[in-house]
Parts: sequence; C-alpha cells; structure tokens
Amino acid sequence: MMSGQSGATVLEKKPETIRKTSPRYKVLLHNDPVNTMEYVVETLRSVVPQLSEQDAIAVMLEAHKTGIGLVIICDLEPAEFYSETLNSKGLTSTIEKEN
Repeated sequence: MMSGQSGATVLEKKPETIRKTSPRYKVLLHNDPVNTMEYVVETLRSVVPQLSEQDAIAVMLEAHKTGIGLVIICDLEPAEFYSETLNSKGLTSTIEKEN
C-alpha cells in the first residue's frame, strides 16, 4: 500500500473526524503484598492475553516498586472487564480515564 500526500489532505479537510475517538481508559494494578509475583504475572497474562510474559513481569514490578502498574490502555468496556476480572482473582485493580 502506497502512502501519498492525498491521505493527509483528506484528513486536513475534515479535522472533526479525527477528534471523534472514544475516550481511552488505563487499567491499573495496585501493589499486592499477599500474592506471589508468579501468581500476579500468571493472572495478568490469563486476564489480558495481549500481554507478553515480559510485559506482565514489567507491570508486576512497576506495581511492586511504585505502588501502581499500568496494565493496558483500552476502551471502557474491556477496561472494566479486565479490572473486574483481576479483582475477582484476588488482585487489586482500578481504571481511570486517560488524559
């Protein structure tokens, strides 16, 4: 697929279509002094299949070191699902609107 200048000019003519993206939400994992790091990583990967093992480890370590780790940024419905499912598995998760 070739990218030319024509695509940019079409977008410039209709900037209102660019702005109509739905708000995105951050799924946050809070530090967990109860569960093992392995359990947290396994749970993250089972609940959010997009996460690689390295990503899940990074989220777990971020939550461990700073108190909160960013799991994923997505639309509201999947964000609520991920957060509720993590909570149901004994982890603490919240969502907040992305700025």
